[in-house]
Amino acid sequence: MKAMILAAGLGTRLKPFTDSHPKALAVVNGKTILQRNIEYLQSFGAEEIIVNVHHFADQIIQKIADNNGFGSNIFISDERAEILETGGGLFKAKWFFEDEARPFILMNVDVLTDLNLTKMIDQHKASECLATLAVSERTTSRYLLFNSNKQLCGWENIKIREKILSRTSEQLYPKAFSGIQILSPHIFPLITQRGRFSLIDVYLALSENEKIFSYDHTGGQFIDVGTPEKLVAAATIFG
Repeated sequence: MKAMILAAGLGTRLKPFTDSHPKALAVVNGKTILQRNIEYLQSFGAEEIIVNVHHFADQIIQKIADNNGFGSNIFISDERAEILETGGGLFKAKWFFEDEARPFILMNVDVLTDLNLTKMIDQHKASECLATLAVSERTTSRYLLFNSNKQLCGWENIKIREKILSRTSEQLYPKAFSGIQILSPHIFPLITQRGRFSLIDVYLALSENEKIFSYDHTGGQFIDVGTPEKLVAAATIFG
């Protein structure tokens, strides 16, 4: 199975570290979060991984080279010319996945979790859906909205009171997105956006007609290590 780690972001919440380093090289208990997520993906059989880079890209490339890919076959998607966000970043790397019949994993570099990817992949295959999004019940400012069948119906930002609905439903269940997805390669011909764009916008545009489901891992270990405080907290969870 193939995977992609999204590591191109500016990491502004991690300042001052990201004034001179990419967020992917932030360290938790002696290991960079990039290494931790490469090893996490390895543990579920994903050893061909593409990593997109932009902010201090050379540091990431050098770290991977110095460590022989941490045991995986690592490819680079170079976004130094322009950061493309999650959707544009994935679309630029489509060449890596287009010949695949199997689903693939996409994850943000700045999340750490014990989510069981095997179970998530099994659900994805059983539902024959286009995308499966890892979610949990936790407090955040932005939520994905699902119906009782776990199908994506919309998005809501409670901080600015903005809501987008892509499907109608009598009851909506808000879930916090965990930045981990299982995708079918069939998604690429359906993406009409170009340049810099969000993958969430793609999901919302497609969810009216396509199967985009949630995988709820509430109760498991999960932390977004996007701030210095969260890095400290992660060190007490992930040894």
